[in-house]
Amino acid sequence: MQDNIITGFSRFTKEEKLNWVAARFLPDAQSDAEALRSFWHTDEGQQRILDGFSENTISNYPLPFGIAPNFLIDGRVYAVPMVIEESSVVAAASSAAKFWLSRGGFRTEVLDTEKIGQVHFSWQGDVALLRQHLPALKAQLLADAAHLTANMEKRGGGVKGIELIDLTGQEPDYYQLRVAFETCDSMGANFINSVLEEFGQGLQRYLKASPDFQGSSARAEIIMAILSNYTPDCVVRATVSCEVETLKGVCPDMAPEEFAGKFAKAVRIARLDPYRATTHNKGIFNGIDAVVLATANDFRAIEACGHAYAARDGQYRSLSQCTVEDGAFTFWLDLPLAVGTVGGLTRLHPVARRALDILGQPSARELMSIIAATGLAQNFAAVRSLVTTGIQKGHMKMHLMNMLNHLQATSEEQQSAIAHFEDKVVSFTAVRDFLERGGKHLAS
Repeated sequence: MQDNIITGFSRFTKEEKLNWVAARFLPDAQSDAEALRSFWHTDEGQQRILDGFSENTISNYPLPFGIAPNFLIDGRVYAVPMVIEESSVVAAASSAAKFWLSRGGFRTEVLDTEKIGQVHFSWQGDVALLRQHLPALKAQLLADAAHLTANMEKRGGGVKGIELIDLTGQEPDYYQLRVAFETCDSMGANFINSVLEEFGQGLQRYLKASPDFQGSSARAEIIMAILSNYTPDCVVRATVSCEVETLKGVCPDMAPEEFAGKFAKAVRIARLDPYRATTHNKGIFNGIDAVVLATANDFRAIEACGHAYAARDGQYRSLSQCTVEDGAFTFWLDLPLAVGTVGGLTRLHPVARRALDILGQPSARELMSIIAATGLAQNFAAVRSLVTTGIQKGHMKMHLMNMLNHLQATSEEQQSAIAHFEDKVVSFTAVRDFLERGGKHLAS
């Protein structure tokens, strides 16, 4: 046990870190270390960039970089980069994109792009007096932070509002400055946090300097200053719509009216039942996260915000909605989405940079639209499967190759298995039994 405790690990070279981990935690130190080493980038310069993204790195962790083509979004056709390990996700998004390509495609609208930061502080003074000073305080805070906001303001962004929030009814002496930001094409986390920390210091300076705020009770104790990943006013809407009769053929065994009604009811169930809504929204994020990862944006922040938004009325609900009215089928998604196309890792990551190239170097607003459309496509494909053939038929067919690779099937056996399971239920046991019988497909 004591041999596994170490000090100064961060000062080891990468090779030393790898060898230390392999020697103590891996079953075959030499071969396992070599396996991890094999994923190092062959270009030393690129590897230095990748190592700089994190700490104590010993290898790279590759994920598939796929493309979902034929996305018609606001009149433009995109090939959407997606990074995800789950079988069938890219195929499902591609299928939905192709389905809507001939039905008008995806329409999007960025409803707003406001982001929020907070300075949390304790204060025992006269709140009415503080509110009276708020205009002067705002002016002073903005002046003190001008060196941080000048460049963003030149691009049309910056601080858009400052509110004083009194939360003493829930926590003694607790207040916050809630600050609205526009960060243009950057996600803006570092910008927002730097401004907020300056505001915290500026608040203390203002109270100390003003004659109206003298005495210990007027002292503001800054608890923390940080952005909020909840951005309910940074929202994009993606929509698909068509006449119900044009849904003909979506399922050979179902009339278009029946399909539309059953699909809409499945979405309403996800609006009503949190158990279903959780899985429903997870499917949406299959598409969203894949594009967010491909473009080196922060999928954890986006997921946290999306799930909070789904519960904004007090109950967790689906992010998408569907109506069938006057012969029209309409399916849409409202999604809070704070992303960037400049700064952060979007230019540093060698593959993310190419992903943005594939998308035509979109602005942040355009990327919001692309991501939302991909999430809606993923959701359409999933619900379509659920209310027609069932989710497992397509998913397990895509998962077949993973099973064959796990069972170390030869190329010939893989081709034979694909043919054999074309019209059969795929399961791990069935695939294993097929290979054990010799892996020979017999035409039926």
